Amino acid sequence: MRFSTIFIVALRALRRNAMRSILTALGIIIGVAAVITMVSIGNGAKAQIEAQVATLGQNIITVFPGSFSQGGMRSGFGAALTLTPEDAEAIAAEVEDVDGVSAEITERSQILANGLNWNTTVKGESPDYPYIRNWLVAQGTMFNEQDVKSLAKVAVIGKTVADQLFPNEDPIGQTLRIRNLPFRVVGLLDTKGFDMRGQDQDDVVLIPYTSHMRRVSRRTNINTILIQGSAPDKLDKVKMDVEDLLTQRRRGREPDFTVRTQEEIATMATATSSTMTLLLAAIAGVSLIVGGIGIMNIMLVSVTERTREIGIRLAIGAHGRDVLTQFLIEAILLSSLGGIIGVCLGIAASEIVSQTNGWPVLVSPSSVFIAVGFSAAVGVFFGFYPARKAARLDPIEALRYE
Repeated sequence: MRFSTIFIVALRALRRNAMRSILTALGIIIGVAAVITMVSIGNGAKAQIEAQVATLGQNIITVFPGSFSQGGMRSGFGAALTLTPEDAEAIAAEVEDVDGVSAEITERSQILANGLNWNTTVKGESPDYPYIRNWLVAQGTMFNEQDVKSLAKVAVIGKTVADQLFPNEDPIGQTLRIRNLPFRVVGLLDTKGFDMRGQDQDDVVLIPYTSHMRRVSRRTNINTILIQGSAPDKLDKVKMDVEDLLTQRRRGREPDFTVRTQEEIATMATATSSTMTLLLAAIAGVSLIVGGIGIMNIMLVSVTERTREIGIRLAIGAHGRDVLTQFLIEAILLSSLGGIIGVCLGIAASEIVSQTNGWPVLVSPSSVFIAVGFSAAVGVFFGFYPARKAARLDPIEALRYE
């Protein structure tokens, strides 16, 4: 019997019991829709985190303090302030393929101007900071190396700080006070938005790191060192050179620093999102298995109901493989149509979630193809046993079946 004829016969069998066919496919529909929705939400969250990491700049390597052993105790990065401005200067002078270096100090502080006050992040930075972070100075200029050497009391502020302290005014040339020290505003940063931790990047004041160390915080160590690599393919080499240089500067002491590339930071930031996406997709995938069991159950019932029909077909010359093919086609049609409908519902549900809650969603073509392919595979897997049972019926016994 030709395949087209078998296909038509299988389609007619499904149409005879349309309501049962729809209810059978419902498990697959719900499973595929759930998988598409969960994966889309997870992919959207991951893409958002990656975009936020990208706002940090390109080809960045960050040196964190910490990751050292002392008295049998080992600390992770950030556990202690162990980096110095001299470390940053050595990296800038001795490591190849480095386009910019910024020694960074970060503290929150209350600042005042125009009779207004605002609690914000005050960062001590090098002049290379805007270049490293790919952050334009919208008005005025960035402070320079001479300002760093002279411990100048100059500041570059973010848009949020400008809006809070200098509403409806030009902030350039104005004075703000940090811990009662006057700093002249020489630049206004372009709008940057929120970072991957949900913090407002525009809520910041930049001052020379030397001014921060000597005048504001009065300390000798820095929080981090930001490094701009010359090209993406040079980052691994730069990272190794930085580690070697800092280790050499420690003169045999335990490493008290951690070096991370931007790619590693992005991987760590998206690890939780990826894990949750896989977990949610796996939970939703259980619905597909349940749907497949439903298909097997209904196909077994169908074999029992159509025993005499199968016996007649076998008696007049149909082969067992024809019957096997017909029942397999019925199972695959149920699961595949359920998969297609589930994909449509999943995409619609993703958009509804995005519009309702404002969550980012990303429906990837690969997830759609995988979901439809998996649903078809479920049809083959769970439909094979009923189809094989139908093909192996004895024609005489089938004809006598009531």
